[in-house]
Amino acid sequence: MTERFTVGVITATHGIQGEVKVFPTTDDAGRFKKLKVVTAETGKENYILHIERVKFFKQYVIVKFSEYSDINDIGFLIKAKLTIPREDAISLDTDEYYVADLIGLKVITDDGEDFGVIKDVLETGANDVYIIDNNGKEILVPAIRDCILGVDIEAGIMRIHLMEGLV
Repeated sequence: MTERFTVGVITATHGIQGEVKVFPTTDDAGRFKKLKVVTAETGKENYILHIERVKFFKQYVIVKFSEYSDINDIGFLIKAKLTIPREDAISLDTDEYYVADLIGLKVITDDGEDFGVIKDVLETGANDVYIIDNNGKEILVPAIRDCILGVDIEAGIMRIHLMEGLV
């Protein structure tokens, strides 16, 4: 189970007062208004940052961190992932799951056969679609009740029913 979730990636500086342009990787970019603290992960080091203010511009979130007030001080964070701990994530309803928790789940059919591993999740208008790696072949399975019989994040297993025509 994932303990930290990526909510965005810093793509560039913005203005001269230490703001950054963040590409949100969360379903609800408005959640940045509620966040107080994030961790910037550069791949080498992690930096705890306190959000001072947030505004929105096109598909980006413009964020000002209280730790930086000059464009020259914050440039090193470009390409850093902004993460939050699981306890700060948006709470989910029953039968809703974080995508990060689904990726890597072992998939078993209703006949008990190993079918593959969840590789990715496509978000479509009607319902999500799970991309399952089935021995090197990608199988698309819709996230609907007729197909998804059960998900056990703790055990790392998803049980599915293969409707006719899916394989």
